[in-house]
Order: sequence, then structure tokens, then C-alpha cells
Amino acid sequence: MLRILAAFIFFTRLPFWKLAEVPAEYFKNIVSRWALVGWVTAGLMVIVLYAGSLVLPSGVALALAMITRLLITGCLHEDGLADFFDGFGGGTNRERILAIMKDSHIGSYGVIGLICYFGLYYLLLSNLPVELAGCAILAGDPYSKGIAGMIINRLPYARKEEEAKSKTVYSRMTTGEYLFSLICLLLPLCWLPEPVYFLAGLLPVATWYLLTTFMKKKIQGYTGDCCGATFLLCELSFYLGIAVIYTTTL
Repeated sequence: MLRILAAFIFFTRLPFWKLAEVPAEYFKNIVSRWALVGWVTAGLMVIVLYAGSLVLPSGVALALAMITRLLITGCLHEDGLADFFDGFGGGTNRERILAIMKDSHIGSYGVIGLICYFGLYYLLLSNLPVELAGCAILAGDPYSKGIAGMIINRLPYARKEEEAKSKTVYSRMTTGEYLFSLICLLLPLCWLPEPVYFLAGLLPVATWYLLTTFMKKKIQGYTGDCCGATFLLCELSFYLGIAVIYTTTL
């Protein structure tokens, strides 16, 4: 139970830390609970989306839902995405890439990357019916977090432990943790209205494989920023798949 609480404390800015004091070692196992955290972040997003769409244009409601997740997570993953783009965009070798990603300042690659990410995210979901967009979020957020979390089973941590930005290096998943994560990422797919939309789940897997292969080649491992970037890009590919299926089956 403390490991689940640790995951909610780390991955959100909600006051779960008030419930109990969690020892530092429990934060090493939070990635296997990341998809479960997605159930909450997605649920709160969809509540705002559906409630907002009752009194506002659907596009505005979607923007408010996006802002809601940014507030809930403290832009944790988006910060990682910006650092990822800066590091791999501006770095010419392993040491330089890692140094740039650790720098707290955002560069041009990060700015352009975030603009493209948010723009595509908004366009993909805003062109879906509100009901389908909500179902896509309920499925896509936890599913993509679960897929992204598998990075720790494929790659080693790229930095020395004492150099970690969050001061926490994740432990590889045990068999039990792997199965728990698998259940938490697959169950939300039941929110999708038709079985054909399950095909969208293939794109995050492909995105994950390409990104982890790229990281292995460039820095021989992963960082926390890589985890956040992988989640957001996997989620974006999931919504791309949903949009393609919706458009082609009209």
C-alpha cells in the first residue's frame, strides 16, 4: 500500500503525502504503479471535460481538461519532454546529451517540441466527439503510462545514482509488479466504445520500441526525463490511432 501511496505522491501534486510518511526506498518501485496513477489523472481530466462541455464549447472544455492534468502533475512529464527534446536535439554525444537534460533551463528544441506536442494533442482530441475524446483519455493516459514504464525493464539507468535529478533510481519490476502494471494498463482499454479502437494500442507499443532503441543507441540507458517523454509520445500516438480509426470508419 505504501508503494502505491509513494507513486501518487511522486507523480501528482495532490496532497497524498498528508496520509502517511513514506520511506525513501519505496519510491524505487513506483513505476509499476504509474498506470494506476493514470486512472486518477485521466478520471479528473474527463470530469472537467464532460462538465465543461455542458456549459462551454467543447474545445474550451478540452483545454481546461488539459490544464487540469498539468496542475495535477505539476508539469512533471512535460518538463521531461522538453528536456528530452533539448538533450537529444542539441547533444552530440552521450555526455553532452545527459548534461543538457540535467540543465533546468529550456532551450529552443524544448520550446518547439512542447508547442508541437500540445498543438497535436489538442487537435487530435478536439476533432473527436466529446464522448469519444473522454473514452480515449480514460484509456490512453493509464495505458501509455504503463507502456512507458516498461522502459526500466529494457534499459539500465543512464546516470550514476547520485547524479539522478529526482534522487531516485527506479528498480526493475519483479514478476508480480510487472503483472500488476499489465493489469492496470490493460483494464482501462475497456472504456473504448468499440473493439476496433483497440488497434490504436499498437501505436504506443511501436513508439515505445523506437524510442527505447534510440535511447539505447544514444545514451545506453534511460533517465527520468526519458520516462516522461516516452509516456507523452506514446499517449500522443494512441490518440493519433484513435483519430485515424474514427475518421476511416465514419
